[in-house]
Amino acid sequence: MATVELRFSALPEHVRTARLVAAAVARRAGVDEAVLDEVRLAVGEACSRAVGLHQSSGITAPVKVALIEEEKQFSIEVGDEVPHAAPRDGEPGAAVDDPDAEAEEDEMGLAVISGLVDDVEVSTGEHGGLIRMTWPTTPPPAAPLP
Repeated sequence: MATVELRFSALPEHVRTARLVAAAVARRAGVDEAVLDEVRLAVGEACSRAVGLHQSSGITAPVKVALIEEEKQFSIEVGDEVPHAAPRDGEPGAAVDDPDAEAEEDEMGLAVISGLVDDVEVSTGEHGGLIRMTWPTTPPPAAPLP
């Protein structure tokens, strides 16, 4: 199993780089050329979501992206460090300008990802969230015998 890990500052301008790296590693791992645009779009959406969560919560930790090449599948994990437990009054994160708009935007992003990727897992907890997206791979053709 081979893994490439990216960490980048939670700034929108870094999302493009994450998309490009993800597509290149997916191609090398054997993801079908026909779905590489979906890989790029899904990674872009997941990274943009993580950047937005970090910025709106004042988190300075980097966004984490793991590109995992396994037998017969390729996975991308995008993690944020924003606590997803419901804050209580008076705790950091309790005062959000418009929590309904933020939740709606978050749901929209997850809906876009789900529409692009058949195998998606979303988990959240007090230490952050993780979106894991998986695509099947095809092994490279065998080299011809001399």
